[in-house]
Amino acid sequence: MQEKIKKWGLVFLWAGLIFFLSHQPGLKSGLPNEWDFVLRKLAHISEYFVLTLFLINALKEHCLSKKKIIILAVLLAFAYACSDEYHQTFINAREGAARDVLIDSGGILLAVYFKNFSLGRKKKKMVE
Repeated sequence: MQEKIKKWGLVFLWAGLIFFLSHQPGLKSGLPNEWDFVLRKLAHISEYFVLTLFLINALKEHCLSKKKIIILAVLLAFAYACSDEYHQTFINAREGAARDVLIDSGGILLAVYFKNFSLGRKKKKMVE
């Protein structure tokens, strides 16, 4: 039970960090425009990559198949990405953009790929 609470705690802390960053008006890095744009989009990918990994790890604590864990993690992370963009429509100098949800989805899918790849390698090592 303690492990389950820790893992879900990480999910909520990370979601809170995403919310906090999204709530900052006109968040910029101070870099030239083209580099600022690239950095912010990489941040989107990274935020949702980590969120999805935390969700997968938390969902593993429940009696679910690997397929259900992946599907739930993807759906929850995607729903949070959509709600985050909606949230940004209420913040000065911010905008909610479908493009950003697609970029967030890239991070979500990378996390699923990474997790499947790492799980596959662990199983392979166990067989050897």
